[in-house]
Amino acid sequence: MEKKEQVNLKVYDLLGRELAVLVNEVQEAGSHRVRFAAGELPAGVYFYTLRAGDFVQTKKMCFIK
Repeated sequence: MEKKEQVNLKVYDLLGRELAVLVNEVQEAGSHRVRFAAGELPAGVYFYTLRAGDFVQTKKMCFIK
């Protein structure tokens, strides 16, 4: 039986303002893909946070146009 968890994937700017919610749903364990259309954002550094059950990870991403 696959484990299911509430999953949230959000994108933030350098000031911590939430810019996008890419995932906010219950998902089964495994690999998943999400497309982020960042065309309206200026080039720069952003952060994304992935939460799945008790797991939380924040990473930096650079958006270059």
